[in-house]
Amino acid sequence: MKHLRVFFFALLLLASPLLQVATCQSDSDAEVAETAEEVSDLGIVGEDAQDFGDANFSPAPGVETVCVFPKNSARLVTAGEETELLVGMKNDGELPITIIAIRASVHLPFDHKLLVQNLSAQGFNNATVPASAQATFPYIFGVSKYLQPGSFDLVGTIVYEIDQHPYQSTFHNGTIEVVDSGVFLSMESVFLITLGIALLVLFGLWVNGQIQNLSKKTKRAPKVEVGTGTRDASMDEWLEGTALAKSQSQKSKKKK
Repeated sequence: MKHLRVFFFALLLLASPLLQVATCQSDSDAEVAETAEEVSDLGIVGEDAQDFGDANFSPAPGVETVCVFPKNSARLVTAGEETELLVGMKNDGELPITIIAIRASVHLPFDHKLLVQNLSAQGFNNATVPASAQATFPYIFGVSKYLQPGSFDLVGTIVYEIDQHPYQSTFHNGTIEVVDSGVFLSMESVFLITLGIALLVLFGLWVNGQIQNLSKKTKRAPKVEVGTGTRDASMDEWLEGTALAKSQSQKSKKKK
């Protein structure tokens, strides 16, 4: 009987990790279900749910927003493909916030008045942020596949209501990098590579010219024949007027 108790106790010890795993799995499943329920409560109604036109509203006091590109810290946007970002909102006010929609647009970086593309607005039905709380909302957008790769400015705003008064806050006003999925090198990269090759060629030509000029300067002067011997012309100029030059002149006269 004693051995049976020991065996049963050892069996419980061996099975305890499995029980813990099962408990963890049930807890994670409950969290996933709760998260899915929260996401379903957002009531995303898709693109162009409401036509806002060119209406602009002021931000509400006590509301803070932030933007995150999940697993995309470089903020690379592939032309013609969907890109997801998350909009975080913090409500420090005393009234709940009703989220209406998220919208964005693409502009040239040096002048925001030059609009490149109006992105689709994403509307919500049941998305709210209670007082003294915070929430995160997804926004999926896609730039035109015909957009040339390069740097552009993305301006994103979230439209909401507080006590039936419309407001909007800008959650992103910065640069994104648009890339083409079908081309490994952008036009800017090709230009930089071509410029680098041209500079290397010009530098090589300059070095070649300097070497040729240096070789011309160091080239020896031509030799001048005197009688049966040869003498360096530069040596004659250096010896001119010296005693050695006079003796050499006398020797040449005697030979004649």
